Amino acid sequence: MRIRSHRLPLCACTIASLAACGPVATDTSIGRTMATTMATPTSAVSTSPPPTIAAPPMPLTPDTHKWVDLQIGDCIADVPAVDLGEVSVAIVDCATTHAAEVYLRAPVEVNAAIADVANRVCAAGVPDYTGRPADSSPYSVTYLIDSGQDRTSNNPLPSTVICLLQSANGQALTASARR
Repeated sequence: MRIRSHRLPLCACTIASLAACGPVATDTSIGRTMATTMATPTSAVSTSPPPTIAAPPMPLTPDTHKWVDLQIGDCIADVPAVDLGEVSVAIVDCATTHAAEVYLRAPVEVNAAIADVANRVCAAGVPDYTGRPADSSPYSVTYLIDSGQDRTSNNPLPSTVICLLQSANGQALTASARR
C-alpha cells in the first residue's frame, strides 16, 4: 500500500496563490518576484469613495458672539433666552434698532439672594452710564449671570452679572444709552 503525498499539489497551490497576491502575478520565481516588487513602484487605485469627515461646528459670525463675552457698550438685537440654552447673541450697531445695551459687568457672589444682589448692582450702575438714576430713566434693567464659580470656595466672587438696559416701554432702542 502506497500513501500518496499531498505536498507537491499543496506547494503548487501555495506558490500560485502567493504569486497572485503580489504585483507581479506571472513571475513564479520567488527571488525575482521580490526584486521586481522592490524595484517597481506600484500605485493602488481605490474605487471606494474618500472617507467622510464631519464638518466642524459653524463658527460664530463677526457680529455673533457668546453672550458671556458681551462687553460694556455692546448693543444686541435680542436678549438671549439663556434658560432655554441660548448661547449666542447678535451684536449690532447701537445706532440701529436693538433690544438691549450692555452697560455694566460686575463680579458677584452666588447665594440664595442672587436676584436681589444682581438687581442692586445693576441699578447702582445706571447713573454712571446714562447720567440719570435708574428710577427716573427711560430704561428698564435686566441682567444675565455668567456663573463661573468654582466649587472649592477659592473665589469669593465667582460669577459675573452682565447688566443690560432695555426700553422701559418695551419698544426697540435706536441709539446708545451712554452719556
